[in-house]
Amino acid sequence: MKICPKCHISFDDAANACSQCGGALTYVDLQAEAAPAATDHTAEFAPADISQNKVLAMVPYLMGWIGILITLLAAGTSPYASFHVRQALKIQVCATLVSIVGAVIPVIGWIAVGIFSIVVLVLNIICFLSVCKGEAKEPPLVSGLSFLK
Repeated sequence: MKICPKCHISFDDAANACSQCGGALTYVDLQAEAAPAATDHTAEFAPADISQNKVLAMVPYLMGWIGILITLLAAGTSPYASFHVRQALKIQVCATLVSIVGAVIPVIGWIAVGIFSIVVLVLNIICFLSVCKGEAKEPPLVSGLSFLK
């Protein structure tokens, strides 16, 4: 699809000039625009909620399953802390599933568990740093998982 940068009117790919102003058209890739731009949900949360529950939102990424339980019990009804509990839960569920596969399939599974353990560590660090900045971003690899939305 092509768009006139002056008039903001869309045209077919075959068109060469805008029918309104006669200006050159710019090609726009619809597939690139249709993809989700970001998984940043920071604007959905009140700044007061973020500042009050930032420390609790860090705990699930530092302590795994126990941190998830602590945050669930301590955060109460905080949407910001609940968001981070859901993200940490996605990471921990994936890590547990990979561990089960590693226990069932020797050697290859052990290698997969080792590699995925490093991936989980990196995801937890990314999420922890995101919380430190007061952001609510979904982790890169587990953001596409549809459970716990």
